[in-house]
Amino acid sequence: MSSTAPPERLRGPTPVPEGTDVAHLPIAHVVLDLPLAGWFDYQVPAGVRVEPGDWVVVPWGRGRRVGLVIGQAESTDVPPERLKALTDRLPDLPRAQAQWLDLLQFTARYYHCPLGEVALPSVPKLLRTPPAARSRGSAVMRARQRFEPGSAAAKAPDERVLTHEQSQTLQSLMQTQGHAVHLLHGITGSGKTEIYLRWIEQRLSQAQTRAVAQTLAPVPAQALILVPEIALTPVLAQRIQERFPQWPLAILHSDMPEAERAAHWLAAAEGRARIVLGTRLAVLAPLPGLVAVVVDEEHDASFKQQEGARYSARDLAIALAARRGVPVVLGSATPSLESWRAAQTGRYRLHTLVGRASGASLPEVRLLRLPQRLPEHGLTEPAIEAVRGALARGEQTLVFLNRRGYAPVLSCAACGWLSQCPQCDAWRVMHRAARRTANAGPSRYRLVCHHCAAEAAVPKMCPDCGNVDLAGLGQGTQRLEEHLAQLFPGARIARLDRDVARHRGAAASFMAAAHAGEVDILLGTQMLAKGHDFERLTQVLVVDADAALYAADFRAPERLFATLMQVAGRAGRHRSGAAVWVQTRFAEHPLFAALQAHDYAGFAAQELQVREATGLPPFMFQALLTAQARTLEAAQALLEQARALIDPVPEGIVVCDPVPMPLAQLRGDHRLQMLIESPSRPALHALLGPWVQALHDLRTSARWQLVVDPLEI
Repeated sequence: MSSTAPPERLRGPTPVPEGTDVAHLPIAHVVLDLPLAGWFDYQVPAGVRVEPGDWVVVPWGRGRRVGLVIGQAESTDVPPERLKALTDRLPDLPRAQAQWLDLLQFTARYYHCPLGEVALPSVPKLLRTPPAARSRGSAVMRARQRFEPGSAAAKAPDERVLTHEQSQTLQSLMQTQGHAVHLLHGITGSGKTEIYLRWIEQRLSQAQTRAVAQTLAPVPAQALILVPEIALTPVLAQRIQERFPQWPLAILHSDMPEAERAAHWLAAAEGRARIVLGTRLAVLAPLPGLVAVVVDEEHDASFKQQEGARYSARDLAIALAARRGVPVVLGSATPSLESWRAAQTGRYRLHTLVGRASGASLPEVRLLRLPQRLPEHGLTEPAIEAVRGALARGEQTLVFLNRRGYAPVLSCAACGWLSQCPQCDAWRVMHRAARRTANAGPSRYRLVCHHCAAEAAVPKMCPDCGNVDLAGLGQGTQRLEEHLAQLFPGARIARLDRDVARHRGAAASFMAAAHAGEVDILLGTQMLAKGHDFERLTQVLVVDADAALYAADFRAPERLFATLMQVAGRAGRHRSGAAVWVQTRFAEHPLFAALQAHDYAGFAAQELQVREATGLPPFMFQALLTAQARTLEAAQALLEQARALIDPVPEGIVVCDPVPMPLAQLRGDHRLQMLIESPSRPALHALLGPWVQALHDLRTSARWQLVVDPLEI
């Protein structure tokens, strides 16, 4: 039997009278990595001293878990026969400081999720694994020792000369005292990264130390840099290390080996790392000396967590900076419409860079109208000639197709059968399973669902009619890679997509080869669209720009424009005369006119007009309740019960009818969603708080998830 009392929803820790020796209080409030609100009470054994912020091992069922102490009390309402004692305190983890606990509690309150579900997953797995014999202590000790602080040699003087725009922007940033949100809107290649680095250098140099609390010694000043993709970290990390060899750099992302990630997390939490670079999970790292925050490519949807606590790392970075009283810089060539409106209304301070730092002109965007019937390789003749021209000049070309795999679907021409995933409302995509060989047969292909990851062999004949003439429809990056090799024999072609990047070190190797000039044609998905600076790249070819143009999601035009602007910005960053070729069947669409003019402000103004007229974000605040169950009836019943809990509906709140999710079936589960929205953020959250408490008490076989500020509806 569990040692805990029933979780008390959204309750704060029991206040302890001032002057009490908390180390000797008999009851510890502990949060665990469980989808349950509240905390769990445990007896503190005699001789064990714990305080809020300590990491402890507690019994849970037949096993043990690592938990975080968030408070203490003299007594508990847990019956004595159910009250169990915590096993031990973990002295090898740094005590969570009040400022970090404050951020965690804010996150749990804002996203209406359990505190333990926020706190524990943010810690590397090695550090939140219960000790087994003597293995944990030695493993943590090795992790602490393996962090390489780097050389303390004085950095070489920087020879880069800032443009007038860069100098003005940097000076404006340096004049900021205390908390402020800066939106740095700079075209691709305008030198935003250089501004980040000089600003961080100034912040770290001016604030050599920062006091954590009145009772604690100051710690070295720290800066946090967030990027949306793991692939963006290697080059930026190398640049930071070369620029600031005197300041240890910690890197945090999910692709790191566990021991290495634990080493870097400990260095950040203990103040030994002066600069922390990472993806969205880094925003929840304890940084006791934080003085500056940068969010690069702030518009990117990858900053939104899609599992567990559904937080936005960009929004949490702003909240973190506000709660710590430090400035934050959001950078992008295509800011999110939420950030852009905040800048237009004066909530954020807007800084604009309209020229490229190298002096090169922006690439010319040329639209290529697609014919009704395309060649099998999917490229128009002008596109092929553009690539040939770049090859002849010794320049690089980026071919962009935001669709991985070999072919989007396998089909039978005789009866119309398609490779539908039996578990999901999606097609199983045809993938090339092995390297090409001269005598490779159909067995080298697999059918893979991109949603449930289920795989199957390509059938030898149609499952419905027996026809043996099956063919892949359309093309993904794997098939396009084959076609490019046929069209441009002798060209050095390299591909980067999620299939490649899932192999450790593959993305870094791709980037190293591209920067070294060992690749002629770079082929990839949106992983190549942002943040990269390829010196030799002068041509960009967008193979299919129409796939997302008329999607049902109201954010589709914003995402497409951002993707096209970002990928176009890879061309000609260091030389003029570059070109971007966009294949489309809808050349008259206003989005392409704005793209050709490199006019983000005009596009944003038009989109914001539409959003305001239709009552959509950023003029409306939203929360999405999703239900998932083995039967459609169970999912429907849960949402109907949830809707009945909002009765009457408060003024200013809109509760929409339950509808199927965009992917209505996933892994055999039926999925529905219900949208709640309001023009007032406080009014929406006033409703969500007690409503979520009531949802926890529903008895249902369906699973539910609340997503605050959803990006996909």
